[in-house]
Amino acid sequence: MLFAGIQKLTLLDYPQHVACTLFTQGCGYRCPFCHNSSLLPLGTPEQPMTEETVLAFLKKRQGTLDGVCFTGGEPLMQDDLSDFIGRVRKLGFLIKLDTNGTRPKAVKRIIDAGLADMIAMDIKNSYEKYPETCGISGYDTAPIKESIQLIMSSGIDYEFRTTVMREFHTPDDIRAIAKEIQGAKGYFLQAYRDSGDILKGGCSRPTDGELHALLSAAREYLPNAELRGVE
Repeated sequence: MLFAGIQKLTLLDYPQHVACTLFTQGCGYRCPFCHNSSLLPLGTPEQPMTEETVLAFLKKRQGTLDGVCFTGGEPLMQDDLSDFIGRVRKLGFLIKLDTNGTRPKAVKRIIDAGLADMIAMDIKNSYEKYPETCGISGYDTAPIKESIQLIMSSGIDYEFRTTVMREFHTPDDIRAIAKEIQGAKGYFLQAYRDSGDILKGGCSRPTDGELHALLSAAREYLPNAELRGVE
Protein backbone atom coordinates (compact mmCIF):
# COMPACT_ATOMS: atom_id res chain seq x y z
CA MET A 1 0.00 0.00 0.00
CA LEU A 2 1.15 3.52 -0.83
CA PHE A 3 -0.14 5.80 1.91
CA ALA A 4 0.34 9.55 1.53
CA GLY A 5 -1.10 10.64 4.86
CA ILE A 6 -3.63 10.22 7.63
CA GLN A 7 -6.23 12.43 9.23
CA LYS A 8 -6.30 11.04 12.74
CA LEU A 9 -9.81 12.18 13.60
CA THR A 10 -12.81 13.14 11.50
CA LEU A 11 -16.46 13.63 12.41
CA LEU A 12 -17.41 14.43 8.80
CA ASP A 13 -15.91 11.85 6.44
CA TYR A 14 -17.91 8.90 7.77
CA PRO A 15 -21.47 10.06 8.51
CA GLN A 16 -22.65 9.32 12.06
CA HIS A 17 -19.30 7.79 13.03
CA VAL A 18 -16.05 8.89 14.61
CA ALA A 19 -13.32 7.87 12.19
CA CYS A 20 -9.88 8.48 10.78
CA THR A 21 -9.09 8.96 7.10
CA LEU A 22 -6.26 7.26 5.22
CA PHE A 23 -5.07 8.93 2.01
CA THR A 24 -3.67 6.62 -0.65
CA GLN A 25 -1.28 7.71 -3.39
CA GLY A 26 -2.18 7.66 -7.06
CA CYS A 27 -5.14 8.53 -9.30
CA GLY A 28 -5.85 7.98 -12.99
CA TYR A 29 -7.82 11.22 -13.36
CA ARG A 30 -6.43 14.72 -13.83
CA CYS A 31 -9.43 16.80 -12.84
CA PRO A 32 -8.43 20.48 -13.18
CA PHE A 33 -10.10 21.26 -9.85
CA CYS A 34 -8.52 18.36 -7.90
CA HIS A 35 -7.82 19.59 -4.36
CA ASN A 36 -5.34 16.79 -3.57
CA SER A 37 -3.11 17.15 -6.63
CA SER A 38 0.00 16.00 -4.75
CA LEU A 39 -1.66 12.57 -4.45
CA LEU A 40 -2.11 12.06 -8.20
CA PRO A 41 1.21 10.43 -9.26
CA LEU A 42 1.31 6.69 -8.67
CA GLY A 43 4.67 6.54 -6.94
CA THR A 44 6.24 6.64 -3.53
CA PRO A 45 5.01 9.70 -1.57
CA GLU A 46 7.56 12.21 -0.27
CA GLN A 47 6.79 11.12 3.29
CA PRO A 48 5.64 7.50 2.95
CA MET A 49 3.77 5.68 5.69
CA THR A 50 4.16 1.94 6.06
CA GLU A 51 1.30 -0.47 6.57
CA GLU A 52 2.70 -1.39 9.97
CA THR A 53 2.79 2.26 11.02
CA VAL A 54 -0.86 2.63 10.09
CA LEU A 55 -1.86 -0.58 11.85
CA ALA A 56 0.05 0.43 14.98
CA PHE A 57 -1.87 3.71 15.05
CA LEU A 58 -5.20 1.93 14.59
CA LYS A 59 -4.47 -0.54 17.38
CA LYS A 60 -4.02 2.42 19.73
CA ARG A 61 -7.41 3.79 18.63
CA GLN A 62 -9.44 0.63 19.15
CA GLY A 63 -12.46 1.54 21.25
CA THR A 64 -12.05 5.24 20.38
CA LEU A 65 -12.65 5.25 16.63
CA ASP A 66 -15.63 3.57 14.99
CA GLY A 67 -14.32 3.44 11.45
CA VAL A 68 -11.59 3.99 8.91
CA CYS A 69 -12.11 5.90 5.66
CA PHE A 70 -9.98 5.02 2.65
CA THR A 71 -9.67 7.90 0.21
CA GLY A 72 -7.10 9.32 -2.18
CA GLY A 73 -6.14 9.66 -4.82
CA GLU A 74 -8.04 6.58 -5.89
CA PRO A 75 -7.72 3.76 -3.34
CA LEU A 76 -8.70 1.05 -5.82
CA MET A 77 -5.49 1.66 -7.76
CA GLN A 78 -3.73 -0.12 -4.87
CA ASP A 79 -3.54 -3.82 -5.78
CA ASP A 80 -3.21 -4.86 -2.14
CA LEU A 81 -6.07 -2.73 -0.86
CA SER A 82 -8.37 -5.70 -0.21
CA ASP A 83 -5.76 -7.50 1.87
CA PHE A 84 -5.03 -4.41 3.93
CA ILE A 85 -8.72 -3.64 4.52
CA GLY A 86 -9.09 -7.21 5.74
CA ARG A 87 -6.37 -6.60 8.32
CA VAL A 88 -8.09 -3.39 9.45
CA ARG A 89 -11.48 -5.09 9.75
CA LYS A 90 -9.96 -7.72 12.03
CA LEU A 91 -9.24 -4.87 14.45
CA GLY A 92 -12.97 -4.22 14.67
CA PHE A 93 -13.29 -1.07 12.55
CA LEU A 94 -16.03 -0.18 10.11
CA ILE A 95 -14.75 0.56 6.61
CA LYS A 96 -15.79 3.40 4.31
CA LEU A 97 -14.33 3.45 0.81
CA ASP A 98 -14.18 6.53 -1.42
CA THR A 99 -13.86 5.87 -5.15
CA ASN A 100 -14.22 7.60 -8.49
CA GLY A 101 -15.73 4.46 -9.99
CA THR A 102 -13.05 3.94 -12.65
CA ARG A 103 -12.39 0.32 -11.63
CA PRO A 104 -15.72 -1.53 -11.45
CA LYS A 105 -14.07 -4.97 -11.20
CA ALA A 106 -12.26 -3.80 -8.07
CA VAL A 107 -15.49 -2.30 -6.73
CA LYS A 108 -17.18 -5.67 -7.24
CA ARG A 109 -14.37 -7.53 -5.43
CA ILE A 110 -14.70 -5.24 -2.43
CA ILE A 111 -18.48 -5.67 -2.35
CA ASP A 112 -18.46 -9.43 -2.90
CA ALA A 113 -15.85 -9.95 -0.17
CA GLY A 114 -17.87 -7.88 2.31
CA LEU A 115 -14.95 -5.54 2.90
CA ALA A 116 -16.82 -2.23 2.92
CA ASP A 117 -19.60 -1.03 5.20
CA MET A 118 -20.10 2.10 3.09
CA ILE A 119 -19.00 3.27 -0.35
CA ALA A 120 -18.97 6.90 -1.47
CA MET A 121 -18.55 7.44 -5.20
CA ASP A 122 -17.72 10.73 -6.87
CA ILE A 123 -19.65 11.42 -10.05
CA LYS A 124 -17.70 14.12 -11.81
CA ASN A 125 -20.32 15.44 -14.22
CA SER A 126 -22.87 14.49 -16.85
CA TYR A 127 -21.51 11.77 -19.12
CA GLU A 128 -21.25 14.23 -22.01
CA LYS A 129 -18.90 16.44 -20.02
CA TYR A 130 -16.89 13.72 -18.26
CA PRO A 131 -13.77 14.02 -20.49
CA GLU A 132 -13.20 17.71 -19.82
CA THR A 133 -14.12 17.35 -16.15
CA CYS A 134 -11.83 14.41 -15.39
CA GLY A 135 -9.06 15.79 -17.57
CA ILE A 136 -8.88 12.87 -20.03
CA SER A 137 -9.74 13.52 -23.68
CA GLY A 138 -12.21 11.01 -25.14
CA TYR A 139 -12.83 9.34 -21.78
CA ASP A 140 -15.16 6.31 -21.96
CA THR A 141 -17.75 6.48 -19.16
CA ALA A 142 -18.70 2.78 -19.37
CA PRO A 143 -16.78 1.95 -16.14
CA ILE A 144 -18.60 4.76 -14.33
CA LYS A 145 -21.99 3.42 -15.37
CA GLU A 146 -21.00 -0.08 -14.28
CA SER A 147 -19.74 1.05 -10.88
CA ILE A 148 -22.93 3.02 -10.25
CA GLN A 149 -25.06 -0.05 -10.88
CA LEU A 150 -22.84 -2.27 -8.74
CA ILE A 151 -22.99 0.13 -5.82
CA MET A 152 -26.74 0.75 -6.05
CA SER A 153 -27.46 -2.99 -6.08
CA SER A 154 -24.87 -3.89 -3.43
CA GLY A 155 -27.15 -3.89 -0.39
CA ILE A 156 -24.61 -1.88 1.62
CA ASP A 157 -24.73 1.76 2.63
CA TYR A 158 -23.61 4.18 -0.06
CA GLU A 159 -23.77 7.71 -1.37
CA PHE A 160 -22.95 9.56 -4.58
CA ARG A 161 -21.57 13.07 -4.65
CA THR A 162 -20.51 15.78 -7.10
CA THR A 163 -18.14 18.65 -6.42
CA VAL A 164 -19.63 21.57 -8.34
CA MET A 165 -17.95 24.59 -9.96
CA ARG A 166 -19.34 27.49 -11.92
CA GLU A 167 -17.08 26.63 -14.87
CA PHE A 168 -18.10 22.97 -15.16
CA HIS A 169 -21.64 22.41 -13.88
CA THR A 170 -25.01 23.68 -15.04
CA PRO A 171 -28.48 22.71 -13.81
CA ASP A 172 -28.81 20.52 -16.93
CA ASP A 173 -25.61 18.65 -16.00
CA ILE A 174 -26.84 18.00 -12.47
CA ARG A 175 -30.25 17.00 -13.80
CA ALA A 176 -28.57 14.43 -16.09
CA ILE A 177 -26.58 12.97 -13.18
CA ALA A 178 -29.63 12.73 -10.95
CA LYS A 179 -31.63 11.03 -13.69
CA GLU A 180 -28.85 8.43 -14.12
CA ILE A 181 -28.86 7.56 -10.38
CA GLN A 182 -32.60 7.93 -9.84
CA GLY A 183 -33.60 5.97 -6.74
CA ALA A 184 -30.18 6.31 -5.07
CA LYS A 185 -30.02 6.31 -1.27
CA GLY A 186 -28.07 9.55 -1.16
CA TYR A 187 -26.74 12.24 -3.49
CA PHE A 188 -24.79 15.26 -2.30
CA LEU A 189 -23.64 18.40 -4.08
CA GLN A 190 -20.43 19.78 -2.60
CA ALA A 191 -19.17 23.27 -3.38
CA TYR A 192 -15.68 23.57 -4.84
CA ARG A 193 -13.04 24.95 -2.51
CA ASP A 194 -9.46 25.99 -3.10
CA SER A 195 -7.39 23.81 -0.77
CA GLY A 196 -4.06 25.27 -1.86
CA ASP A 197 -3.20 21.96 -3.56
CA ILE A 198 -5.29 22.49 -6.72
CA LEU A 199 -4.06 20.93 -9.97
CA LYS A 200 -5.01 23.93 -12.12
CA GLY A 201 -6.47 27.34 -11.48
CA GLY A 202 -9.48 29.02 -12.99
CA CYS A 203 -12.25 27.31 -11.01
CA SER A 204 -14.64 29.09 -8.70
CA ARG A 205 -17.30 28.24 -6.15
CA PRO A 206 -20.91 28.77 -7.19
CA THR A 207 -22.85 31.35 -5.21
CA ASP A 208 -25.26 30.04 -2.61
CA GLY A 209 -28.10 30.93 -4.96
CA GLU A 210 -26.49 28.96 -7.79
CA LEU A 211 -25.93 25.99 -5.47
CA HIS A 212 -29.60 25.94 -4.52
CA ALA A 213 -30.56 26.12 -8.21
CA LEU A 214 -28.35 23.06 -8.85
CA LEU A 215 -30.00 21.30 -5.91
CA SER A 216 -33.44 22.04 -7.30
CA ALA A 217 -32.39 20.48 -10.60
CA ALA A 218 -31.15 17.35 -8.82
CA ARG A 219 -34.37 17.05 -6.84
CA GLU A 220 -36.41 16.73 -10.02
CA TYR A 221 -35.19 13.12 -10.08
CA LEU A 222 -33.81 12.66 -6.56
CA PRO A 223 -36.02 14.32 -3.93
CA ASN A 224 -33.53 13.27 -1.22
CA ALA A 225 -30.58 15.14 -2.80
CA GLU A 226 -28.80 17.52 -0.44
CA LEU A 227 -26.15 20.21 -0.32
CA ARG A 228 -23.14 19.35 1.82
CA GLY A 229 -21.17 22.01 3.65
CA VAL A 230 -23.63 24.74 2.64
CA GLU A 231 -26.16 26.44 4.88
